[in-house]
Amino acid sequence: VQLQASGGGLVQTGGSLRLSCAASGIIFSSNSMGWYRQAPGKQRELVASITRGSSTSYLGSVKGRFTISRDNAKNTVYLQMSSLKPEDTAVYYCNTILGREVFWGQGTLVTVSS
Repeated sequence: VQLQASGGGLVQTGGSLRLSCAASGIIFSSNSMGWYRQAPGKQRELVASITRGSSTSYLGSVKGRFTISRDNAKNTVYLQMSSLKPEDTAVYYCNTILGREVFWGQGTLVTVSS
């Protein structure tokens, strides 16, 4: 299983970014997918998740600003981030679970300047 995350970068407060995570080695349409983030000195936290049926859930602090979506034809999950704040600065990871194994992408850095 490989998860390849991309799309991070430097953005000003109030700006937008779209993260992508391309998956291989799994039947993508059958898997729930998640986006996590880890800020310096903090624990990794779940930002958003999407089920195989495209039901979504969000961390409270990103509701209304972030949107998770998936394209099963492209084996890709997205995280559209808008109205970004400095506290959104973190390394963002995509994630999936297959049986008892948890798989992580390599992470993509999002930096929001004030």
